[in-house]
Amino acid sequence: MKIRFLLIGTSLSLIPQTINAQCVATQDCATLGYTETSCSGGSGVKCPFGNFWACFKSDSEIKDQLCTELGFTQACTGTNQTGGASKACNGKYNVCNCIVGYEWKDGNCQKPVLNGAQGELYYCNGTVVGVKTGDMDFYVAMEDLGNMTNDAAISACKKYIFCDGIKGVLPTPEQLLSIYKNKLRVNSLLVVNGGRKMTEGPYWANAYRNKIVNMSDGSDSGYNTHDYVRPVLDSY
Repeated sequence: MKIRFLLIGTSLSLIPQTINAQCVATQDCATLGYTETSCSGGSGVKCPFGNFWACFKSDSEIKDQLCTELGFTQACTGTNQTGGASKACNGKYNVCNCIVGYEWKDGNCQKPVLNGAQGELYYCNGTVVGVKTGDMDFYVAMEDLGNMTNDAAISACKKYIFCDGIKGVLPTPEQLLSIYKNKLRVNSLLVVNGGRKMTEGPYWANAYRNKIVNMSDGSDSGYNTHDYVRPVLDSY
């Protein structure tokens, strides 16, 4: 029992020393929160240990901080911006109006990223990947896949991706004739948008007995071992 009481007494005797080590008085103004050398209009409390102040925020500063925390940070005077699209908070907006052809995204007025069918053009993440013939509802790929056999042509078109898993097909004879009839317009759209003109030669069509349409005169060229291939998108 004596040993047990001796140990307890020893433990208790260390407690005051531990408390003294943790609770240390300070007269450092910065540590106590007095960090300013002066306050506007004397709106603050002076540090009792030196010439530093803890200042009170003005109504304007409080309002500005609150508006910023709520997301009202835009002056809406930047590039392609035409003013605020919401009520202002302390002269700032959370959304800005954009000029025609631009949209508000990620804090700026940006050109929209187009996808899918847009009139004569078919887009994939802002890039033109197909053009329309004009008299039929399908889109032509931007360039040939090469000159190959019929089996290779069918396989190549099935693997061709217009955009995000949207696959192409080998064109029908009617589609190839539509391309031929509208060749000037099709070629113009292809070149302007970074593609290649239709080749002046025979193209494979998806038809019985290897139908072929020649882009030089629109004729059925009959059977060839190797011909040009241009995928189309006819379901979108």
